[in-house]
Amino acid sequence: MAEAMTAPSPAAAGSTAPMLQVQDLQAWYGESHVLHGVSLDIRPGEVVTLLGRNGAGKTSTLRAIMGLVGRRTGSVRFEGKETIRSRPDEIGRAGIAYCPEERGIFASLDVTENLRLPPIVRPGGLDIATIHALFPNLKERANSPGTKLSGGEQQMLAIARILRTGAPLLLLDEPTEGLAPVIVQQIGATIREIKKRGFTVLLVEQNFRFAQTVADRHYVMEHGRVVDTLGRDELAGSTDRLHAYLGV
Repeated sequence: MAEAMTAPSPAAAGSTAPMLQVQDLQAWYGESHVLHGVSLDIRPGEVVTLLGRNGAGKTSTLRAIMGLVGRRTGSVRFEGKETIRSRPDEIGRAGIAYCPEERGIFASLDVTENLRLPPIVRPGGLDIATIHALFPNLKERANSPGTKLSGGEQQMLAIARILRTGAPLLLLDEPTEGLAPVIVQQIGATIREIKKRGFTVLLVEQNFRFAQTVADRHYVMEHGRVVDTLGRDELAGSTDRLHAYLGV
């Protein structure tokens, strides 16, 4: 299928209708009840973060949105369509792309093969030339096995791989975890660039100092619940609240 360089356009970035609307989301791993009524929404073109300490439920929220938990109830509406009973593969084909913390790079494939592996789900994905412009390291390492890359290069590859699919909503789980500061800066620049191109991002982060450089809004989680919401313009006056939540 031909790859396009235009940005995804299921809705205009300035639209007020949520691209993703989560209401009273409950989730379980076996008998363990990990999410307790999570509600959030994301409008087209936004970058929104989930903040919180380890174990707060951030990753479980992404996995529950994708249907990758043992059981879930509540409502997860994507572009107005209910997905709570959909399978993970159906959710992916609908236009939600998930980049897990462990990255999922295939050892037996080189960089280009890893890039080309996921299917195109919509027009609007980035072509290989554009990906190479965003991530010059991937062009230099195009024929290298995926797991021979550095941690930062593997993270770039994991993000680049989903940008190619054309999915308009990207779920990124801890993309800066364990990376050198220079790579963190590059990941931040990439998120700002893909926002300009019309992608919508839900980002899990523990590094608030990074999150505040890329995000429009922040949801704070504790014990499997959303306990606060902060807009970018509220951050300066919310230092004490954030310290209490995150220990920053």
